Amino acid sequence: MFYTYVIKSQKDKKWYTGYTRNLRKRLEEHKGNKVFSTKSRGPFDLIYYEACINEEDARTREKYLKSGMGKRYLKNRMRRFLSLTG
Repeated sequence: MFYTYVIKSQKDKKWYTGYTRNLRKRLEEHKGNKVFSTKSRGPFDLIYYEACINEEDARTREKYLKSGMGKRYLKNRMRRFLSLTG
Protein backbone atom coordinates (compact mmCIF):
# COMPACT_ATOMS: atom_id res chain seq x y z
CA MET A 1 0.00 0.00 0.00
CA PHE A 2 0.98 3.62 -0.56
CA TYR A 3 -0.41 6.61 1.26
CA THR A 4 -1.17 10.14 0.16
CA TYR A 5 -1.19 12.42 3.19
CA VAL A 6 -1.62 16.01 4.33
CA ILE A 7 0.10 17.43 7.39
CA LYS A 8 -0.49 20.84 8.91
CA SER A 9 2.29 22.89 10.44
CA GLN A 10 1.54 24.05 13.97
CA LYS A 11 4.05 26.84 13.37
CA ASP A 12 2.75 28.53 10.21
CA LYS A 13 -0.60 26.67 9.81
CA LYS A 14 0.26 25.74 6.20
CA TRP A 15 -0.40 22.32 4.73
CA TYR A 16 2.10 19.95 3.14
CA THR A 17 0.91 17.14 0.85
CA GLY A 18 2.99 14.09 0.02
CA TYR A 19 2.92 10.36 -0.57
CA THR A 20 4.83 7.45 0.91
CA ARG A 21 4.90 3.70 1.30
CA ASN A 22 5.39 3.89 5.09
CA LEU A 23 3.22 6.61 6.61
CA ARG A 24 4.46 6.24 10.20
CA LYS A 25 8.11 6.42 9.18
CA ARG A 26 7.47 9.43 6.94
CA LEU A 27 5.66 11.30 9.72
CA GLU A 28 8.61 10.65 12.04
CA GLU A 29 10.92 12.06 9.36
CA HIS A 30 8.80 15.22 9.17
CA LYS A 31 8.72 15.50 12.96
CA GLY A 32 12.48 14.92 13.16
CA ASN A 33 13.24 17.72 10.65
CA LYS A 34 14.68 15.20 8.17
CA VAL A 35 12.55 16.35 5.20
CA PHE A 36 14.08 19.31 3.35
CA SER A 37 10.78 20.90 2.30
CA THR A 38 9.34 20.93 5.84
CA LYS A 39 12.52 21.19 7.89
CA SER A 40 11.83 24.52 9.60
CA ARG A 41 8.02 24.28 9.74
CA GLY A 42 7.38 21.69 12.49
CA PRO A 43 5.79 20.46 14.60
CA PHE A 44 3.07 18.90 12.46
CA ASP A 45 -0.34 17.29 12.77
CA LEU A 46 -1.53 14.63 10.36
CA ILE A 47 -4.88 15.96 9.17
CA TYR A 48 -5.72 13.67 6.24
CA TYR A 49 -4.56 10.52 4.49
CA GLU A 50 -5.73 8.06 1.85
CA ALA A 51 -4.53 4.54 1.07
CA CYS A 52 -3.72 3.63 -2.53
CA ILE A 53 -2.96 0.22 -4.00
CA ASN A 54 0.09 1.31 -5.98
CA GLU A 55 2.63 4.11 -6.18
CA GLU A 56 1.33 5.59 -9.42
CA ASP A 57 -2.13 6.04 -7.91
CA ALA A 58 -0.67 7.69 -4.80
CA ARG A 59 1.49 10.03 -6.89
CA THR A 60 -1.47 10.98 -9.09
CA ARG A 61 -3.62 11.61 -6.03
CA GLU A 62 -0.89 13.77 -4.46
CA LYS A 63 -0.70 15.86 -7.62
CA TYR A 64 -4.49 16.30 -7.63
CA LEU A 65 -4.64 17.29 -3.94
CA LYS A 66 -2.00 19.95 -4.60
CA SER A 67 -4.08 21.47 -7.43
CA GLY A 68 -6.74 24.13 -6.98
CA MET A 69 -9.55 21.60 -7.39
CA GLY A 70 -7.83 19.22 -4.99
CA LYS A 71 -7.46 21.91 -2.34
CA ARG A 72 -11.16 22.71 -2.67
CA TYR A 73 -11.96 19.00 -2.35
CA LEU A 74 -9.94 18.78 0.87
CA LYS A 75 -11.51 21.91 2.34
CA ASN A 76 -15.00 20.59 1.58
CA ARG A 77 -14.14 17.12 2.87
CA MET A 78 -12.70 18.54 6.08
CA ARG A 79 -15.13 21.43 6.56
CA ARG A 80 -16.13 20.39 10.10
CA PHE A 81 -12.54 19.77 11.19
CA LEU A 82 -11.39 23.12 9.79
CA SER A 83 -14.19 25.00 11.56
CA LEU A 84 -13.15 23.42 14.86
CA THR A 85 -9.43 24.17 14.49
CA GLY A 86 -9.53 27.50 12.68
